[in-house]
Amino acid sequence: MKRRSRVIRLVLAGALLFGLQTAAAASAAAEQRKVVDPTGRTVQVPADPRRVVALAPSVTEIVYALGQETRLVGVTRYSNYPPAAERLPLVGSYIQLDVERIVALRPDLCIAVKDGNPIAAVEQLESLGVAVFAINPQDLETIMQSVTAVGGLLGAEERAQTVVGDMRRRIEKVQARVAQTTRRPTLFFQIGVSPIVSVGSNTFIHTLIELAGGVNVAAGPSPYPRFSREQVIALAPEVIVISAMERAAQFEQVKAEWMQWPAIPAVKSQAVFIAPNDLFERPSPRLVEALETLAAFLHPELFKERP
Repeated sequence: MKRRSRVIRLVLAGALLFGLQTAAAASAAAEQRKVVDPTGRTVQVPADPRRVVALAPSVTEIVYALGQETRLVGVTRYSNYPPAAERLPLVGSYIQLDVERIVALRPDLCIAVKDGNPIAAVEQLESLGVAVFAINPQDLETIMQSVTAVGGLLGAEERAQTVVGDMRRRIEKVQARVAQTTRRPTLFFQIGVSPIVSVGSNTFIHTLIELAGGVNVAAGPSPYPRFSREQVIALAPEVIVISAMERAAQFEQVKAEWMQWPAIPAVKSQAVFIAPNDLFERPSPRLVEALETLAAFLHPELFKERP
């Protein structure tokens, strides 16, 4: 009888402890704080967000880079890196958010991007009581700023410092190697197949090309200029990089078409490369890897081998 009474007391004590822990967790999640996000908005967010929805693939990558993926309850379409992200519930694409699906996931925080997420959807989420913190990664520097901001938001400040520190070291390493030569090969970066589309001066890929020690032959006021094949041949690029959004199976076909024009210096020197578009066109910490890849394409003499 005494043993049975002791067991009951232990069970009740366990239940009470679990209840207190649950209440404490709920209280922590309910605590709010005011912060200024990288876009300049003053927003009220949970002190310790537990259910986070990433409203762009780049945000998903940042959260994973910070080791905070257990907080994620939803992501947008094309969130394919790391592969584990593909198993999370989808809430539409970053330019066409499904607000109903987002709300159904009961998030206490959404992390948005200024360039892409529709403001109407953000305002609707906020009107429904969902906190929205926005970042604005546009280049390597603002990506690092975004990593720092999200790290502070999710209680991962130390990890954010590590990620940013690693990015800076790798950027400096590329710059040091490129500084060893004055040669600046010309490059045509193809992001569209039909029609042929490249990148102008006001894009972060253009910035990467210059940082990697190259010259963007498509530089100009149009962010995404179109070209005929004849125009590209006339530009005579020394390097061609194909990073289109079409299916990967088409990449080899596009490359094969360029290889039919040996008058192009890039073709003559076998410097026509295929690169994954999510690496080059997504403002996430992996953009440093894109920089390293470009630098190796442009300056094989400075790097042991091309990716």
